[in-house]
Amino acid sequence: MNNGENKLSKEIIMKEVEKLKDIGLPEALVEEVKAKLADVKLTKRQLDFILSEIVKEYYASQVEPGEAVGTVAAQSIGEPSTQMTLRTFHYAGVREFNITLGLPRLIEIVDARRTPSTPMMTIYLDEEHRHSRDKALEVARRIEYTAIENVARSIEIDINTFSIVIELDPELLSNKGLTIDHVVKALQRLKGEIHIEDNRIIFIPSGVTDIFKLQKLRDRILGLKLKGIKNIRRVLVKEESGEYILVTEGSNLAAVLTVEGVDPTRTTTNNIHEIAEVLGIEAARNAIIQEMMNVLREQGLEVDIRHIMLVADMMTLTGRVRQIGRHGVSGEKPSVLARAAFEVTVKHLLEAAVRGEVDNLKGVAENVIVGSNLIPLGTGMVNLLMYPTAIRRENENEAGG
Repeated sequence: MNNGENKLSKEIIMKEVEKLKDIGLPEALVEEVKAKLADVKLTKRQLDFILSEIVKEYYASQVEPGEAVGTVAAQSIGEPSTQMTLRTFHYAGVREFNITLGLPRLIEIVDARRTPSTPMMTIYLDEEHRHSRDKALEVARRIEYTAIENVARSIEIDINTFSIVIELDPELLSNKGLTIDHVVKALQRLKGEIHIEDNRIIFIPSGVTDIFKLQKLRDRILGLKLKGIKNIRRVLVKEESGEYILVTEGSNLAAVLTVEGVDPTRTTTNNIHEIAEVLGIEAARNAIIQEMMNVLREQGLEVDIRHIMLVADMMTLTGRVRQIGRHGVSGEKPSVLARAAFEVTVKHLLEAAVRGEVDNLKGVAENVIVGSNLIPLGTGMVNLLMYPTAIRRENENEAGG
């Protein structure tokens, strides 16, 4: 009920919302409020109430000067992490396709591992390919790395003729969109004679008379590339939110983004370092936030995203992805005592002594170690200056008055 009050026009509402900028609210937040209220009919009283609540919530969400944000973030992430399971997930019913989840994945992210234990990509398709399973399969075939061993029933050595006999599987060839000619073309990279008998290819290498060399050549033929992208071992086509997407076992972001039919604006990988190299450090920061939040949400744990953002900022602020550890954030602190308090104490102290480093005691850990100073947090950040003579004079004046 509006008690007979008139509804405000859209122009007036937008003008009132615009005033939020004058009291310090960020432009992005003001634009979001405009979008939310664009089609809402409100009275003056209702609008004033909504705007006052927005201002109150905004200022309540700000961090107080001197707040121990690092400690709060560590507690907020660490406490729910103790409830995580130590498990992997079998993806889409495929036994061989595992995804590392839970605490092991969280540790991988904050340790900034060069390669995840289960690298994978989520590939989104363009408008032409995303709505058809057949067209999605076409893109998947272009991406999935296929070697001769993936389409062969057997690859045997014939000692009598010193040849290698490849028995091809027609069904596998068809599924991969390949023919015998593709296999022959791959074998032509090697020196030797090629004979075709139905689905069998007999390869007689030139000048090989040693059984050990023939065995090595067989192993090489197994891995000869027929098509696809290196490191992408398997591609699954999956329907999600009304469109077909590809999920891969293995990762090669730079190469996948160039494939016809792939949407490069949404395609991503769980390899943080790969994202940093291909798309830059800001993209890597966003990936760290997204990956950590996905792990926590999958476990049903609620952590405020700002704690995760703080961790991501610390890991990427130097322009490269650093781990939270002795070889990264903790090991690169400017304070000698803070570094020594974390790990390898004697090594840090000796190296600092050799270089003549000075510790200005500006952080928490070093002040706790020294014990003589207040830590620079909360009220410890404030220096209070007193003038006893001025206070005494003021008290005397008050007494005399």
